[in-house]
Amino acid sequence: MAQPRFESEAAWRHVQYREVSRFTETYGFAGAAGNVNLEGVHYTPRGRESKTLMLFMHPSSTLQLLPVTRALPTYGVHVLCAGSRYPKNDSALIFEKILLDIGAWIRTAKEEWGYERIVLGGWSGGGALSLFYQAQAENPTVTDTPAGDPVDVAGAQLIPADAITFQAAHLSRARTLTEWIDASVRDELDPDDRDPALDIYNPENGPPFSAGFVERYRAAQIARNRRITARVRQTLEDLGKRDGKEVERGFVVHRTMADPRFLDPAIDPNDRKPNWCYLGDPETVNSGPVGVGRFSTLRSWLSQWSYDESRADGPANAAGMTAPLLAIENSADDAVPQPHTRAIFEAAATADKEHRVIKGATHYYLNQPEQMAEAIDLTIGWLRDRNLLEG
Repeated sequence: MAQPRFESEAAWRHVQYREVSRFTETYGFAGAAGNVNLEGVHYTPRGRESKTLMLFMHPSSTLQLLPVTRALPTYGVHVLCAGSRYPKNDSALIFEKILLDIGAWIRTAKEEWGYERIVLGGWSGGGALSLFYQAQAENPTVTDTPAGDPVDVAGAQLIPADAITFQAAHLSRARTLTEWIDASVRDELDPDDRDPALDIYNPENGPPFSAGFVERYRAAQIARNRRITARVRQTLEDLGKRDGKEVERGFVVHRTMADPRFLDPAIDPNDRKPNWCYLGDPETVNSGPVGVGRFSTLRSWLSQWSYDESRADGPANAAGMTAPLLAIENSADDAVPQPHTRAIFEAAATADKEHRVIKGATHYYLNQPEQMAEAIDLTIGWLRDRNLLEG
């Protein structure tokens, strides 16, 4: 197993480009004055040049503190942790606009920084995002958002990446939210109005959960997502009919961390521990402020969380791209459900694809230096075998 040999140096990076929006989406200077301002951290190994850059972007998080992104430069890899226009706040996030953000980073890296090869590091929520970008860069079709707002992805001349690593990543934010959302909620305005027969935290239902319960629960989760989508569509239509200055609205989605897999390790089994998720105790997270999709705007719901309308769907976009794909599954992942990585691998249209499993690895490799080193070894070797990384 390779050993780290380099000291890592970090530099703040900034990219700015013009964009005219109908209204301000993000708070503060970053979203003002007709410009999109993006920030990132560029890690380089001291004394080692490279023509390859691994670009990591998450839809809403910033990844410069992630153990893997901090470790890769010590093994000789140049890494950019690129922020989208929605850093650490996904309440107004529009996936179609993030594609333009990635495109701006890649163009800058190639035209100004001198990199010749770009590898998208699709970590966690960045996995489906990377697939969406690559599919649109190879075959651009998007001209608007699901809400109908113009976003000229098709005309943006996005530069395709040379390869994608899909690591500890899920199918999509919309599918994952739907598999995690609490099916027992009956009234979106009252989180206490719940159906006890569909409450996974009601011990009368399990765990263990019967196959019949899981089937009913999954159907109720999809139905809840679709009810929210219908309400969002109706609200947008009502606002449009007023022809006034109110064009957007925020809302709360209660109880969004209630996947039976959190409690029952027999459902889609892997090496994860029961009664736990990557954010902590799932029952606490279910009603807390950090659960996925908790705060949203109307437009963001359609683009990001709608089961039927979000275009950032991992399998669909994997089927529409041809770049080499390395899919890395962590066998004890406490965030990404066990079937997701395999599903992406099977959906990918590229002839050059590989699926590997890191035994015992959790989502963040926290306190797991051996598993993290194994994942880094695998990534570096895979890239070198394709002449995408210097020896």
